[in-house]
Amino acid sequence: MKKIEDLSRHCAIVTGATGGIGSKFAVELAKRGCEVILIDINEDRLLETADSISKNTGAILYVHTLDLTRPGLAKDLDDFCDDLELNPDILINNAGIFSFAPVIETKQEKIDTFIDLHIRAVTTLSRWFARRRANAGYGWILNMSSMSCWMPMPGLAMYASTKAYIRVFSRALHYEMKDFGVGVTVACPGGIATDLFGLPQNLKELAVRIGVLDTPEKFALKAIDRMLRKKKQYINGWLNRLSIFFVGITPTPVRMMVKHRLLDKGIVR
Repeated sequence: MKKIEDLSRHCAIVTGATGGIGSKFAVELAKRGCEVILIDINEDRLLETADSISKNTGAILYVHTLDLTRPGLAKDLDDFCDDLELNPDILINNAGIFSFAPVIETKQEKIDTFIDLHIRAVTTLSRWFARRRANAGYGWILNMSSMSCWMPMPGLAMYASTKAYIRVFSRALHYEMKDFGVGVTVACPGGIATDLFGLPQNLKELAVRIGVLDTPEKFALKAIDRMLRKKKQYINGWLNRLSIFFVGITPTPVRMMVKHRLLDKGIVR
């Protein structure tokens, strides 16, 4: 059995920590003895998540209710960490949103949120953390992209394009921070059995059984392992890695079929 790395002398930040993969990241880190700063916009769920993880792991947890799309993000985190005398050396940028709709039918507020959360917040947090850890000579960043970053499909324009930014930005930052001893890993998960895509529970369970989807627990464990090894990129499953090629050569008629059958008929919104 592979040895699980002890993180008892480390402190991590996890954004979007109240559900889905984010909460599993927090649980996995806590199980390894890591102190964890949970960040989310939903205060009630944040407190519930922290209470649950604390009871099950005994780990030291901190909660910070924060809207990552607001200005002043770096200063807010500086103040929070300095006030509590915390020195995080792990950052997991997990917070994100999803929608399946044509760009022209997407409200401007939603488009702004995609840009603010997936691009501005990830960039700001990564830069803030990298600058702090460069002087220390070590640290780990894990940024969550998606398999959709290779998928310019109708209905996924905002999600896929902003996730593509996260991948390219993280890959470049990986090389920039290498000489400082700070690892930067980008995770591009394929199907994960969370509530992000709105699948019914019975379909999620079926997809996990036949191997189409990964459980959030399994994905979190493997992604953290790759992060600690300072790998550039993690894509879960050989089928997902293989699908990148086939998605790239998907003919226009197939892409238009997605538009006509799903978007135009309003099956998915």
